[in-house]
Amino acid sequence: MKTFHCNCGAVVFFENTMCVACGSELGWCPCCRAIRTIVNDGNEQYHCGDAACATPLTRCHNYAVEQVCNRCLPTLQVTQGADALCDYCRFNDTIPDLSVDGNLAKWREIERAKRRVFYTFDLLGLPYGSAEDGFGTPLSFDFKGDREPRRFLWFNVGEHEQVYTGHANGKVTINIREADDVEREKARVSFGEAHRTLIGHFRHEMGHYFWDVLVKGTCESDCIALFGDHENPDYGTALQRYYENGAEPGWQSSYISAYATMHPWEDFAESFAAYLDMVSVVDVAFHSPLADTVDPVQADFGAMANQYARLGLLLNEMNRSMGLIDLVPEVYTAGILEKIEFVHRLLRGATARAT
Repeated sequence: MKTFHCNCGAVVFFENTMCVACGSELGWCPCCRAIRTIVNDGNEQYHCGDAACATPLTRCHNYAVEQVCNRCLPTLQVTQGADALCDYCRFNDTIPDLSVDGNLAKWREIERAKRRVFYTFDLLGLPYGSAEDGFGTPLSFDFKGDREPRRFLWFNVGEHEQVYTGHANGKVTINIREADDVEREKARVSFGEAHRTLIGHFRHEMGHYFWDVLVKGTCESDCIALFGDHENPDYGTALQRYYENGAEPGWQSSYISAYATMHPWEDFAESFAAYLDMVSVVDVAFHSPLADTVDPVQADFGAMANQYARLGLLLNEMNRSMGLIDLVPEVYTAGILEKIEFVHRLLRGATARAT
């Protein structure tokens, strides 16, 4: 992830909507592919503040009205009278119920995480699309909360009232409770997880999505050889067995997480998420003043994995010095790296076919 600059020269970041130094409005310019100063021309019309670009822009509806986004569209692409939804917000099928106190703030955090994940997909040139695009496996999102009665909710929340974070046929569902820091930390401790983050949920569920897009019916046999047969046992049986018995002893030598042991699909999704973690951290370092960095888009897997390992040691010690949990808690054995390298080759191949 790059840092960016306001027209005043101040450093600004991917999530910013205003420059704290000069007060200028900021937004993502799809033509510059960067956070830019956006100049208000009146009537909700803007243009990119980069003189070399100056593209007429319209703020995404979820930026202009809901303040949960910071992206713009080229004005020429906006349909008259329709809500202008940016290239990322257009995938939302269901948003949280905004009549419920706190849901707007939760949605804002969800969108921040989603934008980070999509940025990495675009960095890697991965294929995705909506039903309107005619994409074979159309992507969409539901962001929903449990139906919680006001009193005694812990006694009478039934199965039909719960929202499960997951993926099915291109539909990614996120329970907005994951945007509540306290609830998420309770869940992390309860499940014995090293990390539990919104961005981690997106990366994992999108691993399932890209299994459907890039593996299903294409290279399933290669995937089975490394991750196991996803049809034997079936997913339901594997899920029940995992929650009854947990992970087998010694899982750390071959799996990135205990949950990855549950079923080959989960092993792939966890390895996919770990690869995106690696790309994102190495990309931040590549765009920093640090020496001896590598470009995650161009580097071979070995160079990137070595860079990630070195950064992990440094960043973990920095976090420990502040009393924070490790940024890179996993131990990457040869077996785990083999699975992540499979994801690396899969995504590089998809990028090559798309260009």
